[in-house]
Amino acid sequence: MDLKGLQSRKADLRAEGQALITTAQERGDGFTAEEAVAFADIETKLHALDTTIDAAQRWRDEQRIAPAELVGGAEAEDKPLSASPPDPATFRGPKPFRSFGEQLLAIHAAATGQGVHPGLMQIKAAAQGAGEAIPADGGYLVQQDFTSAIELGMMTGGQILSRIRRIPVTGNGLRFNVIAETDRAAGSRWGAVRGYWVDEGSAATASRPKFRQVSLTLKKVAALGYASDELLEDAAAMSAIYSQSFAEELRFLVEDAVFEGDGAGKPAGFAHANNLALVSVTKETSQAPATVVSQNVMKMRSRLIGSSRANSVWYINQDIEPQLQQMTIAVGTGGVPVYMPASGLSEDGFDRLYGRPVIPIEYAATLGTVGDIVLCDPSQYILIDKGGVKQATSMHVAFTTEEQAFRASYRVDGQSSWANVLTPFKGTGNTLSPWVALATRA
Repeated sequence: MDLKGLQSRKADLRAEGQALITTAQERGDGFTAEEAVAFADIETKLHALDTTIDAAQRWRDEQRIAPAELVGGAEAEDKPLSASPPDPATFRGPKPFRSFGEQLLAIHAAATGQGVHPGLMQIKAAAQGAGEAIPADGGYLVQQDFTSAIELGMMTGGQILSRIRRIPVTGNGLRFNVIAETDRAAGSRWGAVRGYWVDEGSAATASRPKFRQVSLTLKKVAALGYASDELLEDAAAMSAIYSQSFAEELRFLVEDAVFEGDGAGKPAGFAHANNLALVSVTKETSQAPATVVSQNVMKMRSRLIGSSRANSVWYINQDIEPQLQQMTIAVGTGGVPVYMPASGLSEDGFDRLYGRPVIPIEYAATLGTVGDIVLCDPSQYILIDKGGVKQATSMHVAFTTEEQAFRASYRVDGQSSWANVLTPFKGTGNTLSPWVALATRA
């Protein structure tokens, strides 16, 4: 989708959000449970669109800039550190630096007494009680458009973060109500709603939905790195190295927590044993250790709640792939495959199992243990964050070794929107869930 299309989609989402607000105002009360979820989803999508549109606009603007227009000319980022700091005349207002590398040069020049670029003073992060004129007392925040690029890399590159429901917050956390439904039997649907067939003139017994409260509190994940003066001389490379490495490391830690985190100082993982909504499918009788057979995946699919099938994916440990590739369902004297390798006709390049994407991830457990293959609907996981990725740098943390320190941090929390498994209205009594794993095969 091009930039115009993204902006059009943003306008459509704003219209949808305004329609929900108008409906609630006309009723004279707040959002219903469904409206609250729908509005939160719209806000999440708008935040993602804003990030993407901002990145697309910056990229378009960069492409339009001729080399001679860059600070100090086309070779500015390759100048030695002894070169003069950027000319204050090139100050560009709220975003004075064209690249991360250019800002690093300005920070180094300021720290070594070569002059302070006016752009640094605007984004200066002073230590508590320190004076603005003493750079050693504090650090410099990285210009916001560079940190936005790190955040965009985290969210768009991950096979988990790009699929879960993300809600930006302004406080220290988020509390919201969800339907407390664990059984589809009469009197338990929507928690405690009960309907009746009644004769004319007779009254039905009153009932109402039952709610539970979800509480999320922000936790912080951070990455710290150092760069020598020699490495800083290749400032253009530093821009790519730190943006990519920090984005990938923070994404790894957050995705690992979303998948298998215990919730202690980090998000609660949907594949962790603490998730009471996780269905564990038992192995087949006499099934060999460390194997996955067709009966396993058939039973896993039967335990995924039907409403989640359209959004479901299979997360696997890559060691499972050879077994999946040989998997068939017996039909007469032959068999039909249930696993389809990606081909030129595949829309996303993923292999398919029962028509849904098979995605190898590093966080999946060792073959033969719980979590090595998980069928799930990632949209049923709620993640909150605040302010996106924050990055700062200081020349004085490792001054004696002539190194510059870089730090990126991200405040985040998350958990499954389901608190427990669901007993269906009819059937064998097997519970259902958007989270299904295969039990240990030892």
